[in-house]
Amino acid sequence: MVINTIDAGMLRKMFLSGAKSIESKKEYINELNVFPVPDGDTGTNMTLTIMSAAREVNQMENPTMEGLSKAISGGSLRGARGNSGVILSQLLRGFCKEIKEYQVLDTLALSAAFQKAVETAYKAVMKPKEGTILTVARGGAEKAASLAAETKDLVYFCYEIIKHMEEVLEQTPDLLPVLKEAGVVDSGGQGLLEIVKGAYDALLGKEVDFDRVQEGSSIPNGTEGAKTAQGGQSGTAVNRENIDTANIKFGYCTEFIIMLEKEYNEKTDSQFKAYLESIGDSLVVVSDDDIVKVHVHTNDPGLAIQKALTFGSLSRMKIDNMREEHHERLIKDAENLARQQAEEKKAKEQVKEKPKKDVGFISVSIGEGINEIFKGLGVDYIIAGGQTMNPSTEDMLNAIEEVNADTIFILPNNSNIILAANQAKELTQDKNIVVIPTKTVPQGITAIINYVHDKTAEENEARMTAEMKKVKSGQVTYAVRDTNIDGKEIKQGNIMGLDEKTILSVGSDIGETTYELVCGLTDEDSELISLYYGEEITEDTANALAERVREKFPETEVEIHYGGQPIYYYVLSVE
Repeated sequence: MVINTIDAGMLRKMFLSGAKSIESKKEYINELNVFPVPDGDTGTNMTLTIMSAAREVNQMENPTMEGLSKAISGGSLRGARGNSGVILSQLLRGFCKEIKEYQVLDTLALSAAFQKAVETAYKAVMKPKEGTILTVARGGAEKAASLAAETKDLVYFCYEIIKHMEEVLEQTPDLLPVLKEAGVVDSGGQGLLEIVKGAYDALLGKEVDFDRVQEGSSIPNGTEGAKTAQGGQSGTAVNRENIDTANIKFGYCTEFIIMLEKEYNEKTDSQFKAYLESIGDSLVVVSDDDIVKVHVHTNDPGLAIQKALTFGSLSRMKIDNMREEHHERLIKDAENLARQQAEEKKAKEQVKEKPKKDVGFISVSIGEGINEIFKGLGVDYIIAGGQTMNPSTEDMLNAIEEVNADTIFILPNNSNIILAANQAKELTQDKNIVVIPTKTVPQGITAIINYVHDKTAEENEARMTAEMKKVKSGQVTYAVRDTNIDGKEIKQGNIMGLDEKTILSVGSDIGETTYELVCGLTDEDSELISLYYGEEITEDTANALAERVREKFPETEVEIHYGGQPIYYYVLSVE
């Protein structure tokens, strides 16, 4: 088989196949994570990121290269979660920047796109580290550059790139000692390789079922298996036989995209939405540059289409008779969207009612008690997340929109969320966003305590960043798999005490392991030890531990707080 060019239709298939490939391998990729903590792992974060774009791409029946590029770049950018997800979104963004002007792609065009992808991703990372997804991506781009002038055969071209990326991936343990000690390759690099392999399968003509990409049934809104805000398990199945179609007020699910040919501003958008609400419900209208995406349930799709035609031409039109076909999934999603829109509308009205502030604060938090601590310190908006569920760039953007302030400080409180916060900063035009690179909750608490009202944003950024670095942070959790790190043999189910870099204590008892961690972080210069106990620890148990710590360090003040965090029995700080 010889293939010399790839058109937009084939690239669409390749992208969706790549998305399905990493989705099917995400648990294997998660297992490659060096630290055996129960966190929002690499495979999950990369899958959530690419699926955000895949759901948009799957709706495109006759894509152009430019339209496909916008969907892939925009969808992955908004859905990016965790460091691996943000880097993946930047690789896709750079790739799409290069290809959007082409009608078809050949080896030269793909080589240039690979190079642009790597260049964009490296620029997005403050301190690029070799032995990671970046190294594997660069290896692929370098191989592409060497092959582009030698061959026009894309099958051979892609096969050789994949083979070289596999070789580079095998070398990652030599570049990162922690990988070698754990006996694994880099998980992000493995994830990227799975995406490229999946895309190659589509190029060879292998069939892939894309239905689940559209539904997203296996990818919940958060980390895999996470409970929803209402307390139930996400991804609950729906009984299609029990839907009473007589209760459907508007029977036609109508979707289309307007390719704008006339001015479409905020006023026009408001009037268009008002018209659609007058003829239907479950309305979603999203404008982006020169296109407008529309979803509405109505009894007369023709009226919606006629109105839309006054703004430009239409594409990707889709009308489903929900009564006839019992589209319970669409109904459920539409109801959720309508409810979400109502909540968002109410929240926005509340924001508008609040007087505009000079400075606002957004913080990622991990538990009920810690939420209250941050609120008491003046945080305006709490994003639920942390290690077990990394918020996406879009989550950050939504929070920024909710805070009515000229300058907004963001406290990510997790090293795996800082890139997403910085990405949201770059995408925000109307507010001054300051990301304080807090890697832990205690660092976030210290940072906001050290905010001074009569200082400038720049002065406070410097002060908060400097003070947070003085905090030693620790957390206690359990091991989800066997591994060996820093000479410590760890078995699944062991209790682990971690600082910001490694595992300091391992044992079978929560209290004893936490005590050892505190001792490992405390020295003669320490003045304050703060213990935040989680939802599985009683107050009496926490007090007993605090008393033992006081006896060991009588010259150091010891505070205890209810954190209410899941997964982590204790979060602690030493200052």
